[in-house]
Amino acid sequence: MTTQKASFAMRASFLLTLYLLSSLHNAYAATTRLSASQQKKTEAREKAIKMAKMRAAGQDVVGMTKEAAELRSYELRKKKKKGILKRREASLAQVLFPGASPEEYVAGERIPAFVELVESKKTQLPFEYYDLPTCPEPHEKIQKRFKWRKNLGSRLMGHQHKMAPFIFSAKGDVSCTTLCMMEVGPKNIRWMRKLVDRQYRINLTLDQLPVLMRSKELNYAVRGYPVGFKAPPSYTGLKEDEFYLYNHLKFTVTYREEPEEFEGIRITGFDVHPVSIAHKVDNVKVEEGKILENSSSSSFPTCTRDSSPVNEPDTYLALRSGASGGDMKVLYSYEVDWVESDIPWADRWDVYLVGSPDDEIHYFAIVNSLMIVVFLTGAVATILIRTLKRDIAGYNEMQTLEEAQEETGWKLVHGDVFRPPQNNSLLLSVLVGTGAQIGSAFFFTLLASMLRMLNPIKKGQALTAVIMLYVLCGGIGGYVSARLYKFCDAKAWKKNTLATAIFFPSIIVGMFMVLNVFLTVVGAATAVSFLTIFLIFFLWACVATPLAFLGSYFGFRAEKIEVPTKTNQIARFIPEVPYYANPPVSMFLAGLLPFGSVCIELFFIMSALWLHQLYYIMGFLMAVLLILVATCTEVAMVMCYLQLCVEDHRWWWKSFLNCASAGVYLFMYSLWFLASKLDLVGVLPVVVYLTYMSMISMAFGLMCGTVGYLSCFWFTKTIYAAVKVD
Repeated sequence: MTTQKASFAMRASFLLTLYLLSSLHNAYAATTRLSASQQKKTEAREKAIKMAKMRAAGQDVVGMTKEAAELRSYELRKKKKKGILKRREASLAQVLFPGASPEEYVAGERIPAFVELVESKKTQLPFEYYDLPTCPEPHEKIQKRFKWRKNLGSRLMGHQHKMAPFIFSAKGDVSCTTLCMMEVGPKNIRWMRKLVDRQYRINLTLDQLPVLMRSKELNYAVRGYPVGFKAPPSYTGLKEDEFYLYNHLKFTVTYREEPEEFEGIRITGFDVHPVSIAHKVDNVKVEEGKILENSSSSSFPTCTRDSSPVNEPDTYLALRSGASGGDMKVLYSYEVDWVESDIPWADRWDVYLVGSPDDEIHYFAIVNSLMIVVFLTGAVATILIRTLKRDIAGYNEMQTLEEAQEETGWKLVHGDVFRPPQNNSLLLSVLVGTGAQIGSAFFFTLLASMLRMLNPIKKGQALTAVIMLYVLCGGIGGYVSARLYKFCDAKAWKKNTLATAIFFPSIIVGMFMVLNVFLTVVGAATAVSFLTIFLIFFLWACVATPLAFLGSYFGFRAEKIEVPTKTNQIARFIPEVPYYANPPVSMFLAGLLPFGSVCIELFFIMSALWLHQLYYIMGFLMAVLLILVATCTEVAMVMCYLQLCVEDHRWWWKSFLNCASAGVYLFMYSLWFLASKLDLVGVLPVVVYLTYMSMISMAFGLMCGTVGYLSCFWFTKTIYAAVKVD
């Protein structure tokens, strides 16, 4: 007995010891977590104070120094996070271009630079670099590692993968070197003056980095460099503005070299400083447009190994004809300076996003949209749970004929609510099918982008994905249109299928072809060739249309959509409908909320399209799309319920038009954006902008209208299936 007690006491003491140790361990872990959290807050506070002191001391954020990179990284800390719920640290290279890997170059290796579009925010008419009176394109072949395959989107956007005439060799400095002599005629001079006046900028890329103009003194960095600049009479002393051409470029390429981590060098920056200089040519005969090789410094005293051109008012190169009204001679030159830097390759994109809005604004946009959805969800829940439940219970408890005759409300139209639309049922089916096709293509494009199947570095890939997915979703459009058309007891299935296949593409292509004529006349880079037009026609005729017929075949083969009530032979008389249940008032009210749910995010999308800003947060865009669908669904059901309560059974067209009016709001918003944010010059740029925005608004309206129509169809089937109908 004594032994048992002793054994029990030992076990109890052992368990008590384990319990105390476990408690101490948990307390220590909690203290450690608390201290780690406090330490994080302390470090964040100290870093914020340090950054504030650096800003107060005048530290710039665009330079390539260690201090500037640290301040830049701190300001962009919220962008350097991945994930939605659990945000983890990442570099901008991982956020912007997931899966991209750095390129290493050995000393002396030739690195090709590529020319991009010459474009301006004041116009939407970009030009190709070699359309300018500049040095000709090099004839050497592009190495395989630097090639990229052209796609349909890049052709439509005017992107051409052409080498620049400048020579870059890894770690190989180039002193002032002349490129070529060009003779610019009076016509080209007038055109160049117009380009300068409209603030056109030339864009180059090296190792996939866009060239930057940056100033530490003014603390700014901007992509590309201007064609030239305009000086007012107060500066030149002349009677009118004078235009000058930048004909000398000072390139600075920064790189990082870490033999312990990787072989060779990695490029971390690509800057340019343009100079306007009237080079002195001492009676040297130079063939026009010929690349100058091994030119002697005595021939061009303003461009030697020991001297570098600078911007001086006395030596600016004015865009004017010669003394006798002849051609203007322009000598192009450049120089390259390679500078080692400590900035990692992963942080080389930081400077391109300095000054762009924080991701918090996108979160606020989503929260704003969610508030609209919550409000509408409450309204729909009230209808479905309270009102409809009470109505259904009342309808099902009616015992006598007199009670049924005295009852009013949405049940009275049960014999007409599923009566097919009497007017333009074919058109309605085609519009809904087209909207389903557009919505599916947009959803799959965003899904592919979120799954990192699209590379933002490749020009035009996103546009190519939208077009190809729209073509491949032709079967969805044909199926939806056929199912709805069959429900309307229509027999002309060939007409329906053909109309679904050609309706929207014919409108878009027709508008684009008319616009392309004007773009071709002015020589814009976005003017597409006959080959591109043929390729688009091939996709429509040989892919989209057969898929639409295939989807239509299965749609007509499927059973007719069943509804819970029978349709009366004679249509019920519709009493006077309140103003809010009839277009255009119902369209004005219903379209406002779907547009309001996306209007904040829409601003960033418009800025990316028309102000050449970066847009990379496809996860936010997917969230906004889902919120838009939810908003359209709930708005359509609320408006349909209000309409049925006043005994108006004609909900088919109204359900579509109520939500489709969001496209009208989008077009009105584009007019506001044109007037307040864009500074377009000329008639054609405005026409280009309005044409493309009308296309986008039309697609947006069709998608929203389709969501509203299908939601109302489901809603009416659900509520009428819950009541007892004699």
